[in-house]
Amino acid sequence: MAIYARISSDPDATHLGVTRQLKDCRDRAKALGWVIGEEYIDNDVSAYGRKPRPEYTRMLDDIAQGERDGVIVYHLDRLTRRPIELEQFVEALTSAGSPPIDFVSGGSLDPANGDNLFQLRVLAALGANESASKSRRVRRKHEEIAAAGRPNGGPRPFGFEPDRVTHRPNEADLIRDLAERYMAGESLRSLATWLNDHQVPTTHGKEWRTGTVSTLLRAPRLAGLREHRGEVVGPALW
Repeated sequence: MAIYARISSDPDATHLGVTRQLKDCRDRAKALGWVIGEEYIDNDVSAYGRKPRPEYTRMLDDIAQGERDGVIVYHLDRLTRRPIELEQFVEALTSAGSPPIDFVSGGSLDPANGDNLFQLRVLAALGANESASKSRRVRRKHEEIAAAGRPNGGPRPFGFEPDRVTHRPNEADLIRDLAERYMAGESLRSLATWLNDHQVPTTHGKEWRTGTVSTLLRAPRLAGLREHRGEVVGPALW
């Protein structure tokens, strides 16, 4: 018996989401009297995008080879949000003799049963539509933020306070100095070396590289312009 757990976003790598799923799936297996042979975990990986899910792929291979005689997942959207992936999953189950699949939230389904398979396909289509709608809403929100000249969220950029708008005077002065030196012909490598020699950390507390200096000195940001998807869309609040 296999357990599959997945969560789309875990930027801090706490694994709390998949840990909760695993507990519920283990409890479900115990209630059904199923013996768990392997747990497959994809943490911080979307089931809607095209980013590889190594543990999901490994599980499919093990099912196809007959090494797992059933699957427990918390919910179908943890398994997949793409109808084409559902068909691949069903094909793997079919080639292995249609072992059962059980959802902690949803109950047991027999992929060999036409009505159950129809139900799975409907749920997968609904999940795909939900993900597409969410993507559209997020994209529109980012467009509005950019049009208003506001910064995106995330760690503070060098030269700014955590609000990403208010200048941090000592770092802002340093950026001006670096920009003048770069325009005068000094290389990015030389500037990175100077920063490291003077023990000036990045906002992440790491050493400077030519790439991070290049990002720091990007013209649109220094000119107070807001970019979105690689294009300048107007003045920035900073």
